[in-house]
Amino acid sequence: MRTTKNSKSKSSNSKNKGGKFSGIIRLILRVVKLAFILFFGLSLFGVLLYRFVPPPFTWLMIERGFQQKARGKDWKIDKHWKSFDEISDNMKRAAVAAEDQTFLEHHGFDFHAIEKAIEKNSHSKKLIGGSTISQQVAKNVFLWEGRSLLRKGIEAYFTVLIEVFWSKKRIMEVYLNEIEMGDGIYGIEAASQAYFNKSASDLTRHEAAAIAVIFPSPLKWSATNPTQYLKHRQYLIMKNMKRLGPLDF
Repeated sequence: MRTTKNSKSKSSNSKNKGGKFSGIIRLILRVVKLAFILFFGLSLFGVLLYRFVPPPFTWLMIERGFQQKARGKDWKIDKHWKSFDEISDNMKRAAVAAEDQTFLEHHGFDFHAIEKAIEKNSHSKKLIGGSTISQQVAKNVFLWEGRSLLRKGIEAYFTVLIEVFWSKKRIMEVYLNEIEMGDGIYGIEAASQAYFNKSASDLTRHEAAAIAVIFPSPLKWSATNPTQYLKHRQYLIMKNMKRLGPLDF
């Protein structure tokens, strides 16, 4: 009789443990499901909101602000929004010529450029990016700095969203207004004022190309004091600007 009671007790305990375990699994799955729904809802809301409203700040601006404070500097965000039509056509052409010559043709991803970047990176210690302007906007506006697979995956997700809900005109407008252009300098208007003491609407071909040259590394390079390498890159960008057909936004 004692053996039977012990067996029943053990069976009851194992059922209770199994029930608790399955309950925990269901709770975790429920939390994960709610997290995905919340993330999707907030991300969709953000993309739809920024289709009409200028993004007031980016995570990169906040990160750079804390870095400035850590170095004993004042928190600096020099940023002045300009509408698409208030930005020089030279700057739009320079951005396309420098960063993404198939911008108006692709749907967010340039797979040929990605393949070339992967091939070059496999033979070089210096990483080369293959991101389109759309991908850069997704990163600049919605995400943090980094090269993890998780961040790249979320970047691809936001790239799809902005390509679906924004026009190419809006993507370019946000890109040129939010991109980092120097220490505490964000957007093409602040860059134009800082480097050439003029509005972004008045930039010449030469000046626009000089600014576009420093897009990849604005904290290290200068639009007004370029190295020989940057001068050569500027020449190539101006050459590509001539080759581009009409930019039909």
